[in-house]
Amino acid sequence: MISKPAKILVIRLSALGDVAMTIPVIHSIAKQHPNVEITFISKPWVKPLFENTGVRFIGADIRKGRKGVIDFFRFFSMLRKMEKWDVVIDLHDVIFSKFLRKLFRLYQVPVVKINKGRQEKKELTQYPKKEFKQLATTFERYVDTLKRAGLPISVEFDTIFPTQTELTPDIVDLLGNKNAKWIGIAPFAQHKGKVYPPEKMEEVVQHFNQKDGVKIILFGGGKAEEAALKVWETKYDNAISVAGKIRLGQELLVMDYLDVMVSMDSANMHLASLTATPVVSIWGATHPYAGFYGWKQPVDNIIQLDLSCRPCSVYGNKECMWGDYRCMNDIKPETIIRKIEEIIYSQE
Repeated sequence: MISKPAKILVIRLSALGDVAMTIPVIHSIAKQHPNVEITFISKPWVKPLFENTGVRFIGADIRKGRKGVIDFFRFFSMLRKMEKWDVVIDLHDVIFSKFLRKLFRLYQVPVVKINKGRQEKKELTQYPKKEFKQLATTFERYVDTLKRAGLPISVEFDTIFPTQTELTPDIVDLLGNKNAKWIGIAPFAQHKGKVYPPEKMEEVVQHFNQKDGVKIILFGGGKAEEAALKVWETKYDNAISVAGKIRLGQELLVMDYLDVMVSMDSANMHLASLTATPVVSIWGATHPYAGFYGWKQPVDNIIQLDLSCRPCSVYGNKECMWGDYRCMNDIKPETIIRKIEEIIYSQE
């Protein structure tokens, strides 16, 4: 074990959900090791996640191609001159972070990298002979990496908003003040194997649009998702899309006001979890056993089907072996509606 470091450099570039999963751990380091100075490297646009963490954030804005090589070496040179690092902690283990590790080693800086459990995850998803069991969560893998770096912690985290923050005027202009049940719906994910069929999710939207005292807030990102949500926003009087209208930090604040978030196995599940908002998560090709479930979310809020082919993928990026994505298509909208109602009306 490396002796307790005073200045640590932590690397986790993407994806947004995985970066969000570092937050409970980072909060715990700052709380339990107050003499340790933490610098975190990630994509520039995720910076709002690290506000109020006591962590110095550095955005790695590296271009692609030949110019990216120049950017990379300039970036490393900046990091090396910035501090005399006691240890570099790689929570990503991709090409970018591997090269950084090699360079830091050349300058005698200790380096510790995450064990992603790739073989275990392969065995979890292989068909027909699966090793079907709960694997270590990503949170646990982060904690293990920190322990090996000389920073043992117990993760103690509830929410990034320990006291309720007032909605900003621009959010109030968009959504109004909260005087109804707010249901968040984030119907998209990066890969098809993680997306509930839009026409079925629209049935959920349609159901709650007819309810009094309910507002539906739609979340998404990118032009295609914005356009799709705009159609629902136009079609349903009680639905409002925030896609492309507010920034990440503002989205987190809106999520803090939600009564429930409906999400795929995607970043929005993790973002809402950071605000301690209940999440109804819908799982298809992937499975919570791979270790990517939302922080402190009750397992009763998981919606999934018990199929022998599940999970077929860790990330949902493989084609369905049957061609029909039955793991998602066979989930009934009524199942999602019942779970939402169970959550929002039990709070009364």
